Amino acid sequence: MELQRDLSCASLSRADHGPVALLTLNRPEARNCLSEELIGALSAAVAALGVADAVRAIVITGAGSAFSSGHDLKELTAHRHDVDGGSAYFAKIIDACSRLMLSIVHSPKPVIAAVNGMATAAGCQLVAACDLAVASSEARFATPGVNIGLFCSTPMVALSRNLSRKAAMEMLLLGDMATALEAKELGLVNRVVPPDQTVNEAIELGRLIATKPKATLKIGKEAFYRQLEMPLEEAYAYASSVMVENMLHAEAEEGIGAFLEKRQPLWPR
Repeated sequence: MELQRDLSCASLSRADHGPVALLTLNRPEARNCLSEELIGALSAAVAALGVADAVRAIVITGAGSAFSSGHDLKELTAHRHDVDGGSAYFAKIIDACSRLMLSIVHSPKPVIAAVNGMATAAGCQLVAACDLAVASSEARFATPGVNIGLFCSTPMVALSRNLSRKAAMEMLLLGDMATALEAKELGLVNRVVPPDQTVNEAIELGRLIATKPKATLKIGKEAFYRQLEMPLEEAYAYASSVMVENMLHAEAEEGIGAFLEKRQPLWPR
């Protein structure tokens, strides 16, 4: 494991585990709430890792007992004394957070959430925005904004693209906590493991993904999210064109050739 010390933000740390980069939200005293600084640092890190040749997968976890409790409400409330009542600052932070979630979806590298504890509001959104999620058996999930008069509208975007409509609406309308096992049943997380195995399980998933051909993963991840937003016939037409593009790539030529020749593929670098 190589610890990276070139981060300019104390609220986010990075450690490399072979081809897997581990990003840790490092505000345990504030339950890793997403401050302006942390949103910026995480966005920058995801962007940088997306173009880093040595990194094949990204894992995001939280320090301490929480994954993330969502937006930093104290930071937001402090701007109610601005001339505009905080409108410009609220818009700035919500937009930055939305762009963070989109950067995860648009990253060419698979992003895995290692949910070590509570994930609420924008923290739950962060889990839903990741491609995969491993949860501690002690993790809890909620979109509780409705309980404080602030409906979780932006978390709703990611949540409604992971869960069925009825399940997403129940979480949004009630604001109740869901256990890790309930979150798995709902489709929010892939695996539930003992607390001391959460990060290692996510890193191992990243290592398994790293054995797959690089360009093929990039093509596939982009296509997955794009076709989700299309009508059925358009999705099939688009996916067919992606298959042709992929078939012409050197990775597909090598992989299919290796399969037919009953040998291990030698993936192009």
